Amino acid sequence: MDARAREPGSDRYPTRHIQGLSRLGKDLGRGGREFGRYLLGPPAGRAAGKVPAMAYVTCDLGVSADGFVAGPRQSLENPLGEGAERLHRWMFETPDENTAELEAITAADAFIMGRNMFAPGRGDWDLEWSGWWGEDPPYHKPVFVLTHHPRADLVMKGGTTFHFVTGGLQEAVERAREVTGDGRISVAGGASTVNQALAAGLIDELRLHVAPELLGTGERLFDGIPALRLEQISGRSASLVTHITYRVRPPSA
Repeated sequence: MDARAREPGSDRYPTRHIQGLSRLGKDLGRGGREFGRYLLGPPAGRAAGKVPAMAYVTCDLGVSADGFVAGPRQSLENPLGEGAERLHRWMFETPDENTAELEAITAADAFIMGRNMFAPGRGDWDLEWSGWWGEDPPYHKPVFVLTHHPRADLVMKGGTTFHFVTGGLQEAVERAREVTGDGRISVAGGASTVNQALAAGLIDELRLHVAPELLGTGERLFDGIPALRLEQISGRSASLVTHITYRVRPPSA
């Protein structure tokens, strides 16, 4: 799921909505892990050459009814793109209706994200930038950030350490597996990173949180993805969202 907070050392503040996930992560913390293990069930088998079976990879995404994960014109002040805040209303306006799903988002032992989910812009790093979430990000575990520009590890309060990976998605997954053992890895976003992971067959379980909203344009889930078989294993509706969980299978499985 996508969420970002204040830029350190700046008086520019992104949206009020973004700041909530940092508080959410503090509230969910530990209890989500055991729920996550219960929800996920036993790991599925893996094809040769992919991440070994002991690494079970999940992904949670807020998505519009027309398939968009982010809106157009993402920026520092509007990091989710125009209109995409509406996709996450359920997290902040009706958390009591969605406790299990919120807990499961932070129930991983390591996280992988694209650079744009960690920071605005591209190119060389602004070393004063330490993420959207303030001093205590909600992850509290290792986070592997995909980038083309090397950067030293960034240790934050609460147990979160950002590791910057220049060798691509497969390297990030392998490094996450090294620290999780038989735990869980979450591909946290954004849309491009999730699509890459789906295309590479690296995601075992896809949890979509579908908001009754139409964005019309932006970054769409499943763009450029080859044929996959999605096996629905659960579904539940709440007032502002429908939660659907799929096991991801190759077409021949």
